[in-house]
This record gives sequence, C-alpha cells and structure tokens, in this order.
Amino acid sequence: MDHASPTGPDRPAPHRDWVTRRTATISLLTLDVLAWVAGFMAAAWTRFEFDLTAWHAVLVLASALVCAVVHTGISQLWLTVAGRHPVGSADEARCLAATVTLAVTAMLASLLPMTERPVPATTPLVGGAVALLVMVSARAGYRHHRDRRDRPGQPASRALVYGVDAASERLVRALLGDPRSRYLPVGLLDDDPDRRLLRLHGLRVLGGRADIQQVVRRTRATTVIFSMAGTDADLLRDVRSRTLETGAAFKVLPPVRELLERPVAVTDVRDLQLTDLLGRAHRAAELTVEGSGLAGRRVLVTGAGGSIGAELCRQIARYGPGELMMLDRDESALHALQMSLYGRALLDGPELILADIRDAEGIARIVADRQPDVVFHAAALKHLTLLQRHPGEAVKTNVLGTLNVLEACRDVARFVNISTDKAARPASVLGYSKRVTERLTAHYAQRLDAAFLSVRFGNVLSSRGSVLNAFRAQIEAGQPITVTHPDVTRYFMTVHEAVHLVLQAARIGRGGEALVLDMGEPVRIADVARRLAAEAPHPAEIVFTGLRPGEKLHEDLFGPGEVDSRPLHPLVSHVPVPALPPAETQTIDPYADPAEVVNRLDALCVRTDSEAALPLPR
Repeated sequence: MDHASPTGPDRPAPHRDWVTRRTATISLLTLDVLAWVAGFMAAAWTRFEFDLTAWHAVLVLASALVCAVVHTGISQLWLTVAGRHPVGSADEARCLAATVTLAVTAMLASLLPMTERPVPATTPLVGGAVALLVMVSARAGYRHHRDRRDRPGQPASRALVYGVDAASERLVRALLGDPRSRYLPVGLLDDDPDRRLLRLHGLRVLGGRADIQQVVRRTRATTVIFSMAGTDADLLRDVRSRTLETGAAFKVLPPVRELLERPVAVTDVRDLQLTDLLGRAHRAAELTVEGSGLAGRRVLVTGAGGSIGAELCRQIARYGPGELMMLDRDESALHALQMSLYGRALLDGPELILADIRDAEGIARIVADRQPDVVFHAAALKHLTLLQRHPGEAVKTNVLGTLNVLEACRDVARFVNISTDKAARPASVLGYSKRVTERLTAHYAQRLDAAFLSVRFGNVLSSRGSVLNAFRAQIEAGQPITVTHPDVTRYFMTVHEAVHLVLQAARIGRGGEALVLDMGEPVRIADVARRLAAEAPHPAEIVFTGLRPGEKLHEDLFGPGEVDSRPLHPLVSHVPVPALPPAETQTIDPYADPAEVVNRLDALCVRTDSEAALPLPR
C-alpha cells in the first residue's frame, strides 16, 4: 500500500500553517537575539572608543545574551496572556518597547549593586535602545515589503479617493491590503485646505474638486471613489460631473454608519444610486437611536414582509429582542424576509406568523398567545390610485384592520402605528384612512393611558411600488417616463431613515402623538425623472399625464392646527392627534357606493369643536 509522504502535497493545511507560524516565530526570535548582540556590541565599542579587548567582547556578548533570554521569556509570557499583534504594527512596536525596557531594567538592577561590573552601566541603556531600533526597523521593513507585495496589480483600476475621513481611511487600507481588489488607490482628493499635502497610508492629498481633471490626467486614474460621510447632494453631483468630464468612472462609498459599524470592504464601493443624488443618505445617520429599549423585549411587527416592515425586522434583530415576531399575510414575503435575516428560509420557525389583520379573532388569539411588549404596526394598503377606486378595501385593511390590532393590543406597553404624510390635510382615500388610524391610535392612548402613537413618513425611495421603481421599469421597457405634473413635488426619505424614525418613536414618542421626520426640502418629481433619464443607457422621453384623483400638487407635513414642535429631537416633530372613538368607524359600510365611502372617511378626519386633542405630557 502506498502512503502519502509526510512532506508531500497531502499534508493537511492546518499543519502547514503551524509550520509557517513556527518558522516565523523562530525567525523573529533570532532577529531579536542578533539585535541585542548588535546593540550591546555597538554600545560597548563606542564606550571604549573603539578599543574593545577580546575579554570585554566576551563579557558584552554574555550580557547581551542574558538580556535576549529575559526578552524572549517576557515575550512568550506576553504572547500567552495577551496574544500577538500583527508584525510591523504600532501595537507590536509598543509591546517591543515595553519588553526591551523590562529587560534593560532587569540587567541594570543586577549591575548597579556590583563594585566590579562586567560591562559599564551605560551599555544596557544604549544597547537596549539600539536593539529596539533594529527590531522595529526590521519589522517595519518586512511590513512595507509585504504591503507592497499584497497591493492589487493588473487588472485593478487606478483610483482616486475623494474625501478624507474615517470611512475613506479604512477603504484605502482595505484596497491596498487586498491583492484581488478591483481598485488600486493612487491618490486622495479633498477640498479642505488643512488636508492638502496630507499623507494617508502612503497616499497624498493631491488637490480638491477643482483639480480633478488635472489629477486624473497626472495619476492616470480611471476611477474616482467618493466617500459620502456627511456630504450633501450638491457636492456629490458636482464631483460626479467633474469626474465624468474626464472620462473616469464614478463610484461611491456609503457613510460608515450605513455600513453598520462593520469593517469597510472592497465590495462596499458601488455605483451611484438616485438616493445619493437626492441627498437623503446622510440624514439617516443623524437619527441616532441610543438604548432602543428593545433588548430583551417581545416585539411584534405587522406587515413584516413589506419594505418598511422587513427593514424594521432587520434593524430590531440587531438590538437583541427577547423575541421577534413577524406577521404578514403574504407567505412569499415572509419567506424572503426569513432568508434575509437568517440566511435560510425553511418557514418552520415560530418567529413567522401567517395572518391577516382583517381577521379580528385571529389577531386577538395571536396577541393573547404571544403576548408582545412592543408592537410596530406596518400592515396597510398604500397605493393611492388603486385605493381611490376601491375605498372599501382601504376601510377593511387600513381602518378596520388597524382597529383589530389596536383592540388586541390593549395590554401592550408600546404601540407604534406607521402612518404617512398624506394623513396631513388628507385629500385621498389613502390619506383619509391613515388619518383615521392616527385618531384611533390616539383614542387607545387616551383610554389606556399608554404609549400608543403614530409615525408619519414621506415617500420611501426604492420601496415596492415607489415612483423610482416605476420610472426604472419604464426605462428598461423602452417606454416614456410618465410624470403627473411638471411642478408636482414630494418629500422623499430612504428606508433607513424611515426605520430610524420608527425606532426613535418607539423610544421617545408619547401617547396620542404623531411624530413627523424633518425630511428636508420637497423634491420635484420631474427633476427625478430627468436624472433617471440622464442615467439611462438609451434616450428616454418624459411625458406629463396630469394629476390623478386624490393626488395633490404638493404634500403637507402638518394638518390644520398642528404646530412644528421638536422638544426631544432636532429632526423629529411632535403633534397631538385628536382621539376618534372606534364606534364612529362602525358607520362606514365598506361595501357601499365608493363615493359614499370616501365622504364618510373624509368626515371622520374632520376635528369638530367638541373634540379635544389628547394633552401631551410635560
């Protein structure tokens, strides 16, 4: 029988790694011993003015070896207790300095009491300093050689990184340390005059945005990577425009907070998205959620398979809830959600709940059985035009479905109802129905004296059914981009912002309120269409179709009598909501004539003089 040679290719990889590490350790120890010998000999040689006898040389050599043995012992003890640092790193240099100091101190402690010293007392001091210099220099040289060896080669694109910040520094380090990287950084760009001539991992800041054309030509860069931390859309568009004029490709690196505090990777560099051009990405980072209050709590999310609900589940899962329950009537959406959360989708876990909020008895049984502490109610019908034609469906899901959930959640500590900016001065069935849900939530807050509140969103970019997805689908199909009106504007936010607002509401919102995010300036839909058309691979025509029933030219953030008050967070407004008794909704027949249903919904949104808004706690 043939046996694999012990030194043959069949040797297990772990053993080869062990041999490699062992060889490296022996090499470093040998280097350190030689450094001690060289340092002591240099110190003694200069001390005796280059007249060192053979006997003195032997004594110096013996002293150096004693220090080397002490140094090795301390190093091995340190390695066992605290582990090792990367070779050539600043942390390793600090450990070397501490080890050399201890070895020199031990040698001096033994020399100073002697009347006849084998070597002068200055020899350990000078020799230790020289030895440390040799050790650090050798390691730094090795690190430099390894970094140069690991730099990406062909066919990596030569890249300039615009913006010197924490994210770009991590990116440059990641790019230079990955031989398979698609990009090789060759320089930095930044508009801050104080950063001119600054060097980062061997790369220099070569100029600002005004110098892009010149720097691209000088460095032969083919890509500019824009680090987006804390920037505005105008700067992004300007840098992009200047970059494309040079013929170079334009890429972006999202803000560090959007990377969820994980290490920046080469794969984080991506193409520009329209959300970046609209200037929304950086605002989510300003909404901090400290101590979400969800750790260890039982949390239920309705409508978990939707855009907002799914992102809510992903964010909540990171806060360590005691149990996360995800409810939706769409089994395919639950399948996709479980896959995104756990990397598998066997649909066999208790965290998934297949149910319809229209089923009052079913929802009541689920809540009674699972007993959630916090509920995020995101289940709703949301397409304005479709609901305008079928208002009875809005009543059955948005109004009566929400009422079913509210009634079942009487014992819940905190209830957050997801609303929309269309609930402020509503003019559509969607707006009417969501305004009614705000008022019903306020009623339960007042009746139960509990933290039941609502959160209003603008249009969520890139969510299912959003205008961006519709425009992109039209472009891909070669069809004209349809816009209702040249002057129509909407407030936009990213899904990250939307979820941040919900979590912020869960933390700081008070019963009976509606919380409204500062969504910046409204965006002209025609401008969005033009930007998408400019990005299209082929010419795209823009066609104006006119406003549809229920649509407004401009959305409102606040309704009549609502004041923009921000007592707890600079980006979150708190407005009181007048309570609506559930009995009032029983007068709506969802199967009645659509016009009658719309009129009844409209009537429920009007605050009469006899109604009083729930007073906010001080």
